[in-house]
Amino acid sequence: MNVIVVGGGKVGTYLAELLLAGKHQVKLIESRADKAPAIQRDLPSDVLITGSGTDPAVLELAGIRQAKVVAAVTGSDETNLVVASLACFEFNIPRVIARVNNPRNAWLFTPEMGVHVALNQADLMAHLIAEEMSLGDMMVLLKLRKGEYSLVEEKVAPTAVVVGKAVRDLELPAECVLAAIIRKGRLLIPRGDTVLEPADEVLAVTHTSGQAQLADLLRHR
Repeated sequence: MNVIVVGGGKVGTYLAELLLAGKHQVKLIESRADKAPAIQRDLPSDVLITGSGTDPAVLELAGIRQAKVVAAVTGSDETNLVVASLACFEFNIPRVIARVNNPRNAWLFTPEMGVHVALNQADLMAHLIAEEMSLGDMMVLLKLRKGEYSLVEEKVAPTAVVVGKAVRDLELPAECVLAAIIRKGRLLIPRGDTVLEPADEVLAVTHTSGQAQLADLLRHR
């Protein structure tokens, strides 16, 4: 897939490295010429385009008409919004992703401004920290739908209220489903009559609002 990354800081350079490792065709646009030597230590020389990502001519040089994704990840929200608008409305890029640096600007990063996916770093980090504090030993394996749902893993405590109960009888949170149970190294697919045992490792897909309730069911009597 052809991808253009605008912003050659640590985020943009690392993103370009990941995409290249995934066999994507990548161009990285960075406006600061003095950053070129550092970027080229990490990336092939033909990946870097020096210029402003808000300049249509520079975007053309990077091959934007062949691109399927544009990621605007500079340290400036204003720049990221301009890049997103150009990519979406001028070049009809089907997937435009933009980094939000200041959470107070998040309301601007909408499809009406050309942003299909907004990545609010500060908001994501704050929610992850709060989540880790509240969930204890529950492990979040995968975020879905921009963090609205999660695939989580939790071990059933010996004194948990669910011990000895069939799956059909569990009072699970709304928008929560048990996906798998790992018991003594074996993978079990939960059925209605599957009875939970101490030390079962439960994998569940749940809405964020139900994670704490699910953790309580699997830990406490």
